[in-house]
Amino acid sequence: MKPIFARLARGAEFVAAIMMAAMFATFILQIAVRYTARAEWIAEAVPIFNPDHFGWTLEFCLVMWVWIVFWGNSFIVREQDHVTFDILYTHVSPGLRRWFAIFIGVMICVGLLTSVEPTWGKFYVLRLKNTATLSGLFGDWVRMRHIYSIYVLFLVVVALRYGWRAIHAFRHGAEADHHLYEDLLEEVAGDQDEKDTQ
Repeated sequence: MKPIFARLARGAEFVAAIMMAAMFATFILQIAVRYTARAEWIAEAVPIFNPDHFGWTLEFCLVMWVWIVFWGNSFIVREQDHVTFDILYTHVSPGLRRWFAIFIGVMICVGLLTSVEPTWGKFYVLRLKNTATLSGLFGDWVRMRHIYSIYVLFLVVVALRYGWRAIHAFRHGAEADHHLYEDLLEEVAGDQDEKDTQ
């Protein structure tokens, strides 16, 4: 089962990398067109650099940014990578920590899943609204609902992740959350011990 999840994780990272590359390439194109726009002879010599055709680049970069953020938080960012306020959580007994994890996991899961229906209701209106410039590039079928549909996926996936965390905490207890700086300190201390023994 772990190899399947590892492949899915790599696939999600690949999709995020493709979106980031598309956003970066569009950003570079936007810069090139912006700086060649003042030289009219460039637009005449190379019609592809006519700045009138590149109004879509800003909106495309914004759409890619929205998708990267919600895609990444749905599938790539691990729980320990989030900023947490865990002063109380890390200083209680493992049994109480387990109930904290269960309670928080269930509350986040329920909260996100209950917000799916009202969110989808708002998306019903967005099915009518065209994008400002992307419909000229991709066609008239691109609607605002398509652009923001990643948010519904985010709600469902993160709810399922926290639901799974609550089930895991119920079955196996809540692990003591280790932060990256603690791992780094242990690694530095281990390296220092190796230097001292040499």
